[in-house]
Amino acid sequence: MWVIRLTLWVKVGNYPRPFFENMISENTFTGEYLYSLDDKGRVNIPAKFRTSLSPDNNSTFVTTKGMDSCIVAYPSSEWRKVEEGLRKLSSASRVYRSFIRSTVRYATPAKMDKQGRIQISPALRDFAGLDGDVVIIGVVNKIEIWDPVKLKEMEARIPDTDQEEFDNLADKIIL
Repeated sequence: MWVIRLTLWVKVGNYPRPFFENMISENTFTGEYLYSLDDKGRVNIPAKFRTSLSPDNNSTFVTTKGMDSCIVAYPSSEWRKVEEGLRKLSSASRVYRSFIRSTVRYATPAKMDKQGRIQISPALRDFAGLDGDVVIIGVVNKIEIWDPVKLKEMEARIPDTDQEEFDNLADKIIL
């Protein structure tokens, strides 16, 4: 009986929200989406990501440089974890100071507007080479925003030897 009701709820989109909301954790982002920057440097956050954002974030992301040539958008609650980790790094180390500086220098809070868009700073747009189309990728606890050409170039540089490392990681993570 439950299977029939659930199937009908899913088909008509009238499923009980609490049932599905508990299937994916808050602040969990997965999938890939193609959007465009508008003339003011704003980009839409995919609706799926907006509904995954926990209320304690107050619809706010912190955008900064990613480790690759992309922009990373952290929900504000996830950014607080990044800050905690950065605070643990000793400022006596030149490498740590440089890493902290490069991470927080471009960190910018971005509150979603009523249309679900966030503003990307000109400095971050220049860093990532964003102009026009962008690829938005959910990376579990954060979002990456890429220039489509740079993303393809980065993926083409991944050596085949990484596949063995990917297999080893999968062994550790996937049941």
